[in-house]
Amino acid sequence: MKNENKVLACVDQSRYAEFVADYSAWAARRMDAPLEFLHVLDRHPETADTKDNSGAIGIDAQENLLEQLSSEDAARARAAREQGRIFLNALRERAIAAGAGQVDTRQRHGDLEETLAEQEKGVRLLVLGRRGEAAGATSRDIGRNVERTVRALHKPILAVTAEFAEPQRVLFAFDGGATARRGVEMVAASPLLRGLPIHLLMSGKKSREGRRHLDWAKSVLEVAGFETTSALVPGDAETVIAKAVRDQEIDLLIMGAYSHSPLRTLLFGSKTSDLLRSATVPTLLLR
Repeated sequence: MKNENKVLACVDQSRYAEFVADYSAWAARRMDAPLEFLHVLDRHPETADTKDNSGAIGIDAQENLLEQLSSEDAARARAAREQGRIFLNALRERAIAAGAGQVDTRQRHGDLEETLAEQEKGVRLLVLGRRGEAAGATSRDIGRNVERTVRALHKPILAVTAEFAEPQRVLFAFDGGATARRGVEMVAASPLLRGLPIHLLMSGKKSREGRRHLDWAKSVLEVAGFETTSALVPGDAETVIAKAVRDQEIDLLIMGAYSHSPLRTLLFGSKTSDLLRSATVPTLLLR
């Protein structure tokens, strides 16, 4: 699909794929944008044949063994492509049934991060599951690809968590920074959340500067027609946001993502990852 305005749904063969399909269909419908499902095939080490044949062959048999292994690899690749095609077609039909207009599919071999970076120019919104195909084999709360993907791209990313529920109440975790301010302007200009009430929440010490930032954001959204409330609540971001999501029955969280370098994150941890782990609702990540 050659379009500079599409919703790109990144899916793997996990139970999260249907959640991604439903939210991406909702977003495409709201923005009147085409939708494309992307499935990246990657040969994981854990699926490779680990049988050691080194002691079972002589020199004359090496060529036959290589041909056999090559044939087996080709057969596995064909099976994976066919399975992926069936998987993508089912998601396409699901999205069309949910009201999405133009829906296309794409299957690629390669690295997920590199593939998404190649296609970023034509993407308006990326939708992915917060956990993926390997989630059943790990205790990690965030899929291994999420942080790398978010850091590699510069477009909004909707990370979904569970079965689809059409958003009705939106919480914007606003810190007054440049990313958050651009996010306010993006939300104001986009039809994605048009008509939904938005609550602006800033955590930390109460200050005149913080209130000034909140008033600016509230004004921008109100001028764009949004019903908007705001609050500056003392406390750490993770606790304050989690409580607001629960108390106000929030359906969608908006926040900036991974503003610090990977090295700083390695040394001191990531506030974004902490918030993603504690959030129980779909999260629109801004870069």
